[in-house]
Amino acid sequence: MTLDPTPAPLTAPGRLAAVVSTGLTAKADPALDRFTAMVRTVLDVPVALISLVGADRQIFPGACGLADPWQLQRQTPLSHSFCQHVVVTAEPLIIPDARTDSRVTGNLAIHDLNVVGYAGMPLTDATGQVLGSLCAIDSSPRRWTAKELAVLSELAAACSDMLRLRVTTRTARHRENQARARNATADAAFDRSQLLLRASSALAETSTGDDIVEVVRDLVTGSLNPAYVGVSLLDPAGQVNLQSGLSLPARIAERWHHYTGTAATPSALAVRLGAQVLLPDLATVQALTPDALDTFTEMGWQSAASIPLPGVAGPIGALTFVWKQPYQLDPAEQAVLAALAGFVAQALQRADYLVSRENVATVLQRALLSELPDGAPYELAARYEPAARGEYVGGDWYDAVRLDTAHLALVVGDVTGHDMRAAALMGRLRNKLRLLLVDRHEPPAALLRRLDTANRALGDQITATALLAYLQPELDREGHRLHWSNAGHPSPILITSTGAIALQGRDPLIGAPTRSPRTSHTHHLPPGSTLLFYTDGLIETRRYAFDERERLLHAAAAALADKPLPELLDQLYRDFAGDDHEDDVALLAVRTPHRI
Repeated sequence: MTLDPTPAPLTAPGRLAAVVSTGLTAKADPALDRFTAMVRTVLDVPVALISLVGADRQIFPGACGLADPWQLQRQTPLSHSFCQHVVVTAEPLIIPDARTDSRVTGNLAIHDLNVVGYAGMPLTDATGQVLGSLCAIDSSPRRWTAKELAVLSELAAACSDMLRLRVTTRTARHRENQARARNATADAAFDRSQLLLRASSALAETSTGDDIVEVVRDLVTGSLNPAYVGVSLLDPAGQVNLQSGLSLPARIAERWHHYTGTAATPSALAVRLGAQVLLPDLATVQALTPDALDTFTEMGWQSAASIPLPGVAGPIGALTFVWKQPYQLDPAEQAVLAALAGFVAQALQRADYLVSRENVATVLQRALLSELPDGAPYELAARYEPAARGEYVGGDWYDAVRLDTAHLALVVGDVTGHDMRAAALMGRLRNKLRLLLVDRHEPPAALLRRLDTANRALGDQITATALLAYLQPELDREGHRLHWSNAGHPSPILITSTGAIALQGRDPLIGAPTRSPRTSHTHHLPPGSTLLFYTDGLIETRRYAFDERERLLHAAAAALADKPLPELLDQLYRDFAGDDHEDDVALLAVRTPHRI
């Protein structure tokens, strides 16, 4: 039996007025959309909603993953509302399978919105009125774990804080419009109420701990004006680790870089208590956190406030503000800093996830690059560097395969994309080409045609540049012969004692829709020649034309003609890519013997 769709708690005038006071309608709210996107990612569900329930409908100012037309309309009648039951009971509603749950079996959302697994947590205003629900939705039966529900409950509390802040902000604005003036105290209060709205946007763009510390410092400058903003994290061993030492004198940063969680400091105490530690003057600092007194005296600080950073299993650290004069936070400021700490905690955990992902991605990329074979009689050297910015991994690769005693196959390529998928596709393409190299003793153009054919036959929609070259001794004169085919890749550079030249000749990319013929080219290499193969990440920038960078590369390579190959590659990498390149870079160099 389902609940009455319009019971008294749902239509209570005070509750409906509280929903209206948020100012939210059936339109997308950017901050709330970002919040639901985070819920969707954290809980790994297809749909996440912030639903506010009225007398006859529910609206979704925050929605991520809904199918059209619902994502566009941002509302449904109560015939499609599970969240109304959360409002009526003021309790979480947890449904593993809506199709068999007697509370909702007749609800039209099961069919129309594909709601099967559902978990909804109450969203409340400052008086405890239930405005609606933060809900996670699965299109399949879902056995919600205790950890998932705890995370959703914590996120619902943070979302409630955002809604309360919105009501406070709208009220302040309304009073401003009516009164046409505010004194300095009202201005400061309004500015603080805006801090969280700015924080939700600014912290969403951060990816490292240093970024987060900088954003928080910028956010509170001009409002709270602290002398120092500190972020400390608790490690699994119960030690406190300072994350904001760069803004402190070296001796102070070293003192508090790593210390026991039982210490009597503002950060450690906030973590242990799981509550705000307010130190309005130096006497309170001495009484509650005596271990920090010497540092306060040395730095000329007189007051502080430390707020725990919330995590699923308890505080993960603390956010600390310090002033050079006595400072007492008022209740509104305490509420703002508590909500700010919630945003900072989420940003720090996301940054930790990104670092872990980037490390895994880089390990994957390097694992896909094979070790160079013993190249004798040739010298071989290679270098791969992931992007310094962006996704930190991509589809660049190099390879060298010995075909017989003095016959070497050389490959360099770049799969379209700069992410984990590009790296995975690169591994597949590289392995196919390796198999063709050892199985088919054909000209390089023929092998690249076979690679294209294999991709189409296997359904692999891989777009890439690639250059395949064979190196072997000339039969009728001194030196060696390079036999190559180029599928849209930067031209290799031949470096000799007389200078450096590009070996021209280029055909369409691997995976290009055209079926244009592929061509093979040959070039004589005098003894002691050096060949340089590279991907475009080495010289491609947003500031300079590719042709100009290519010309500079040729000149630099010519100047390094007599250098050992590792030194040549290192110098070219430093001069052209450096520490801030946006694309990954692969380099492969081979040098022929001076005499056969």
